[in-house]
Amino acid sequence: MAAALGGKSSALSLEAKDGFVRVRKRDLEKLTTEVMQLREFLPRVLNRDLIETLRKAKAAQTMKEHLVKEQDQLRQECQHLQSRLDAVQTECQKEREEKLLLREQLWQSGAELQQQADFCSGLGSATCSLLWGCSSMEETVTHWLADGKLQSFLTVAAQTLESFVRSLDEEVKSQTEDHNSQEHQFVLALAGTITNIAAVTCGRDFLSTSAHVLLDTLMKLLELMKPGVFPRLKVLMLMALYNVSINIRGLKYISENPGLLPLIWTLLDDVDWEVCLHALRLLQSVLLEEEVLLLLGSSLLDPELQSRVSQLTSRSQPSLRLAAQQTLEDLQALHKGRGSKQNSL
Repeated sequence: MAAALGGKSSALSLEAKDGFVRVRKRDLEKLTTEVMQLREFLPRVLNRDLIETLRKAKAAQTMKEHLVKEQDQLRQECQHLQSRLDAVQTECQKEREEKLLLREQLWQSGAELQQQADFCSGLGSATCSLLWGCSSMEETVTHWLADGKLQSFLTVAAQTLESFVRSLDEEVKSQTEDHNSQEHQFVLALAGTITNIAAVTCGRDFLSTSAHVLLDTLMKLLELMKPGVFPRLKVLMLMALYNVSINIRGLKYISENPGLLPLIWTLLDDVDWEVCLHALRLLQSVLLEEEVLLLLGSSLLDPELQSRVSQLTSRSQPSLRLAAQQTLEDLQALHKGRGSKQNSL
């Protein structure tokens, strides 16, 4: 058909004259025949399926162009994200190197700090050991009081003792405690110095009137420490409280603490016999003062207290047995005295 059209076009003899075209009759007949053939065949070719196919092809082309555009956009975003990833990785590597450097510096600082702590512990242990020895002389304590610096020392000592006791890992220390370490010697020397100050008349007068925070701290720390943990420190603190109790004002202040008797009860069950002994001596000091007996009331008459003291009379240590027997007699006498007063009423 195309060939025929091509032939027709070449065979036409066109003469434009006043807007008309001259065509030979035979060519016109051929053209008419071809037009009729086109009218017959075009509906068969250009049917709905072809139109739908063309529409789908156009839609597919449009979708293809859209996908190409999206692909270009995604490629750009991917390149942007890759650039950000590279920058973040570089920053991460830089931070990792800085972290390693800081860790190294931290380790070095920790080592230096431990060296300083060991040095301070050694210095404190040596210094307080000297103070402990010096405080055994009465004139030294008198001089300290006259100098006016004793209050500051006692404040620091109370804080140091509390910090040490609260840092004890009691479950481990009860088995692996090293009493010869510089830290322990430092703490023992502090407690021993306080005990020696309280052993001097002017010293316990000062503690009874001007060191109530220290006395409260000693009783609180004795309550915090579990049985069997650092008994040497417990003994020294109990000795300090006993020395203070020799002073009537000191005894009254200690007795006004509601935790005193529960503390003594607990210490009477301690596994270390020396702790039990000095707990008994503190209880004896309480039993000797009439005003304190009136203050504590019926708590001293509790049969459980007598039972605990009675159990200590069968211990193997002679000094502990003797102190327990004397304390038991004091408690029995107190019970009889209260009973006779009630009968007389």
